[in-house]
Amino acid sequence: MTEPSFAPEPITTDAVIIGAGCAGLFAAFELGIMGLRSHIVETLPHAGGQCVHLYGDKPIYDIPAILQCTGNELTERLLEQIKPFKAGLHLQQTVTQLKTLDAPEKTSDPAPRFELHTSTGQCFLTRCVVIASGYGAFLPRTLPLEGIRALENQQVFYELPAHTDAYAGKHVVINGDTDIALQAASQLASAEHNRPASVTLVHRRDKFRAEDALIAQIQQLRQAGRLQFIAGQFTGLVTDAASGQLTALQLMGSTDRQTLQTPADTFLILLGLAPQLGPIEQWGLALERKHLVVDPGTFQTNTPGIYAIGDAITYPGKRKLIVSGFHEATLAAYAIASYLQDGATIPVYYTSSNSELQAILAPQKAGHA
Repeated sequence: MTEPSFAPEPITTDAVIIGAGCAGLFAAFELGIMGLRSHIVETLPHAGGQCVHLYGDKPIYDIPAILQCTGNELTERLLEQIKPFKAGLHLQQTVTQLKTLDAPEKTSDPAPRFELHTSTGQCFLTRCVVIASGYGAFLPRTLPLEGIRALENQQVFYELPAHTDAYAGKHVVINGDTDIALQAASQLASAEHNRPASVTLVHRRDKFRAEDALIAQIQQLRQAGRLQFIAGQFTGLVTDAASGQLTALQLMGSTDRQTLQTPADTFLILLGLAPQLGPIEQWGLALERKHLVVDPGTFQTNTPGIYAIGDAITYPGKRKLIVSGFHEATLAAYAIASYLQDGATIPVYYTSSNSELQAILAPQKAGHA
C-alpha cells in the first residue's frame, strides 16, 4: 500500500525574499525594521550566496566600519543581525513558480497578492516579493550525459562527501580540477578505514586550478597507487539493464582520443557552481541583458509588489558592490512599507532613538542612521 504524500502547509507572510546573499539578508533586517515579516528562499544549502561562494575565505575591505572580514564572517554577522526579526530561512529550494492573485485594490489589505511555489513543494502566500538572487540561482555545473538526471542524489552527486564511510568498497569517480574536487579525491584516497574500492580523478588535462599543496597531495597519492588519474572527457554512462544502476563511465582520452571505460558506483561531479536566472525569466518582468529593470528610487520592477535588489538588477549608475546592495535593500524596504500602506509616507526609523526597535534589537542596540 502506498503511503499518501502531503504537501507542506502554505506559509503566509508579508514578504518573500528570493536569495540569501548579503543583499537578501539585509533586506530581511530592513523589512523587520518596518515591522514586516519575511521568509527567505535560497537554492544553496547555506546562506551567503556568491559572497560565500566567491569570497568565503577571502578578505573583504570595503564594508563600512569593518576593517576586514571574509565572506563567511560577513554572512555570519548578517544572520546574527536578522535573528531578532525571526525571518524564515528556507535552504536548498528554488522558487519555480510565481502567480499573481486576485487581491483587493487597497494594498493595505492584508490579503496575499502573490503565490509562490518552490522545488520542494513549499507554497508561500505573500503580499510582496523581493528578488535578491544575484546573477541568479547558483546551481551545480553538470555534464550533458544521457540519463544523468535520473541518477542524481542516488549515485551522482555535486557536493564534497561529508563522511567517507558512505563510499566504503565503492568505485568512486570524481570530475573536476579545482580545490573542492582535489580535496574530495584526497579525502577518499587517504581514508585508512572503510576505504573505497577505487578512487579515480578525471579532468580533461593533467593540470589543476588548485592550491600547490593540494596538487602535491594528489601527486603523492597517485605515486602510491591509491588514486588513479585519467586525462579525458566523459562521453556516456554505463548502467545495469535490469536495475538501471550506474556501473561504469565511458571516456575519450585527451591525448590518444581512444575510448575507455572505468568502473563507477558513485560519480562526484565537482565542477563548481554556475549562476542561472532560471524561472525568473518567465515571470513577465522587464529585463535588460538578463538583468531586472527597476526604479532606482523604489527598486520596484515593472510589476507592482515585486521588487529586486543586488546583482540581479540594472539601473543608471548601478554598481555591483556589496555596499550598494545594502543601500538598495534599505530603499526597497521603505518602498515596500509605503506600498503596503496604500502609498503612505513612511517616517525614517532611527534605532538609536526608537524604544520599540531597541527592545527588539537589544542587546545588539544597533545604530540606524
